[in-house]
Amino acid sequence: MGDSNDKRASGRQGGNFRKKSFSRGNSPLKKKTEQQKPSDPNSIRLNKYVANSGVCSRRDADIYISAGNVTVNGKPVTEMGYKVKLSDVVKFDGRLLNPEKKVYILLNKPKDFATTEKDGRGRRTAAQLVLGASKSKLTPIGKLEKATTGLIIFTNDGEMLTRLARPKNGLRKIYHVELNKDLRSEDLKKIREGITVEESLVRVADISYVENSPKREVGIELFSSRNNIVRRIFEHLEYDVVKLDRVVYAGLTKKDLPRGHWRHLTAQEVVNLGMIK
Repeated sequence: MGDSNDKRASGRQGGNFRKKSFSRGNSPLKKKTEQQKPSDPNSIRLNKYVANSGVCSRRDADIYISAGNVTVNGKPVTEMGYKVKLSDVVKFDGRLLNPEKKVYILLNKPKDFATTEKDGRGRRTAAQLVLGASKSKLTPIGKLEKATTGLIIFTNDGEMLTRLARPKNGLRKIYHVELNKDLRSEDLKKIREGITVEESLVRVADISYVENSPKREVGIELFSSRNNIVRRIFEHLEYDVVKLDRVVYAGLTKKDLPRGHWRHLTAQEVVNLGMIK
């Protein structure tokens, strides 16, 4: 009897104790989970708001918020996790912030795509090619003619759009040009030394024949922001431009970027663009 009682006792302590099977309706009652309230699409955490504006990372934003650098509707907010409405006025050290995350896209534009944001005549636009890049409205920097191919930047960064539209020294651009006939060496020399087009002097940084190609193909580097200036240079000298491709733009190249494709700029490329005044 003693041995039998000892075995039953040891079983209760865990020796040969059989766990209850949950397959025969013995499962524990599930606690009712509280339904989560849907997040308000018109509100955002303050640290994310600050980070999206491009001031700093979200982690650093917490530090600035706790230090009182951020105000909401004119009052400092130091509470972690504080949520603001998109309609609120948020400032960092007195500077008005925009919570829309900045997007920078580089597109290798194909031929026969207009670079206007909307085309009333139903033509294909370059903007249609970058629709999947962001939910934000993206605006082109450095428009190209419909027939011209090559690099173009799209962004929602209004400050950068304004600054790069008319930079003091112009943006560096290199074009691969194909003409309807060979470019005479004397005309190449004229362009290199500076040529007057429509009563304005145009200076190029460099021009040369493309290696291992006919002399109707040239590369031209310039900083001018005048519209269609490359075509106008050659038309002034009585050449027709058959093909025009922008292969370098503001320090960006089309390496590993096929025609009709786009990519996000790297953080370093954005920094480099920010240094252009």
